[in-house]
Amino acid sequence: MLDYFYTIDLQIFRFCNTTIANPILDFLMPLVTDVKNFIPIYILLFIWLLWKGGRAGRICAVTLAVAVLIADPINSRIIKEFFGRIRPCSALEDVRLLVPCGGGKSFPSTHAMNNFIAAYILSHWYHRQRLIFYTIAAMVAFSRVYVGVHYPSDILGGALEGTLLGMVVVYGAGLVERFIERKYRKI
Repeated sequence: MLDYFYTIDLQIFRFCNTTIANPILDFLMPLVTDVKNFIPIYILLFIWLLWKGGRAGRICAVTLAVAVLIADPINSRIIKEFFGRIRPCSALEDVRLLVPCGGGKSFPSTHAMNNFIAAYILSHWYHRQRLIFYTIAAMVAFSRVYVGVHYPSDILGGALEGTLLGMVVVYGAGLVERFIERKYRKI
């Protein structure tokens, strides 16, 4: 049964990595996949949430920071090591590798996890923009397969993990918020 799923995973990987390859995506996907290209946008978004986002924006910004600061190292250092899946760029011979392969493990994708945590958290406070948030998360996730560093199941696992962790963190933020409100009402 696992062989069957791996075969499907590999076929989808080949489709995304080779079949649909073209010069436009070959230029765009390495840019989309590199987190360094998004750092200025992340900083501006964080500042905007704190400065202009009101109470909801401040809670959202803190929740985002806590979520990524906790989830990223746990995924990269514990969960990926537990599964120990080798990246396709290290395991397969004919991968179109458009970025460095990286030395870490493959499952689940930390890029996908972080972007889906962010999409869930941002969507919780800013419902109208959720299509934008999830589109960005999906583009980053897809880019990881296109550039040859993740299997589609790595992306799916990271997206599910990120969404579930986003739910947990948003729930936790709600508990903290209610606790603080009760405490300040007593004063």
